[in-house]
Amino acid sequence: MSAIVHTGSAEATQTLAARLAAFVRAGDLIVLCGDLGAGKTTFTQGFGGALGVTSPVTSPTFTLANRYEGSLIVNHLDVYRLAHIDEVADLGLAELVDDRSVTLIEWGDAIAGVLPGGYLEVRIRMGDGPDDRSLEFRVVGREWRDREAALSGLDGDGSTDAEGTTC
Repeated sequence: MSAIVHTGSAEATQTLAARLAAFVRAGDLIVLCGDLGAGKTTFTQGFGGALGVTSPVTSPTFTLANRYEGSLIVNHLDVYRLAHIDEVADLGLAELVDDRSVTLIEWGDAIAGVLPGGYLEVRIRMGDGPDDRSLEFRVVGREWRDREAALSGLDGDGSTDAEGTTC
């Protein structure tokens, strides 16, 4: 099952991410997919803000990982620059996914085979207008299964489609 939500601005994408944050649990893993400039960091900014992160959320492209304090610790990783899947072990991903934090991984679909447990995939696609986005939410594994109905109820600018397709 997947749900698709359309947004028309960066603010609407952040608001949608904040709505998702209401369903998150400690230990959750969220994989963010999409082209350069699609809005993965923008999504993380809205998500982190909803969890009480007050420091600026920036892209971890060059640092590979940022950690933010909020009601939960928010780990924000970017694996775009990793040349080999073996480098994932150097990030300490298994240690980051714990009962005190939630982890968002930009370009995480590239390392899906080595992710610990299940996750929520958020695939962000650019739309026709400069700020139009289509966000597809897909549950992978059992960890998010009990929240599928809540994911289907998310809405951005008021236009939501539920489809049974995968990425």
